Amino acid sequence: MNIGDVVAETTFHVTRDSLVRYAGASGDFNAIHYRDDVAQSVGLPGVLAHGMLTMGIAVQPVVDWLGTKGSIVDYQVRFTRPVLVDGADGADLTVVAKVGLVDDDGARIDLTVTFNGETVLGKAQVRVSLT
Repeated sequence: MNIGDVVAETTFHVTRDSLVRYAGASGDFNAIHYRDDVAQSVGLPGVLAHGMLTMGIAVQPVVDWLGTKGSIVDYQVRFTRPVLVDGADGADLTVVAKVGLVDDDGARIDLTVTFNGETVLGKAQVRVSLT
């Protein structure tokens, strides 16, 4: 494993159904995540994906890449832009996971997470321990 190596690259399709399912699993039933009228009434351009859903989607390629050869010991992001989920077309999130650092404790995987060509998570980093 070398700095700069891409360990995973995936696009995830998120729909309004995905948001409703996530709301049920998380208990976050804020209407900005499923009703356009409510989202717009508070000044948003439309329905937004849950931040924690976006964060969970972003780390999944690293989980898949690691499999049983390691574990995640830390994961941090900064939310920089919302993910608007269109009622008809949904939204596509692209995740690129690249090795940012390798040391005696494992590695840091840097995530680039984009929606419509714009980064939605800043400083998204996953610290992994390799066994």
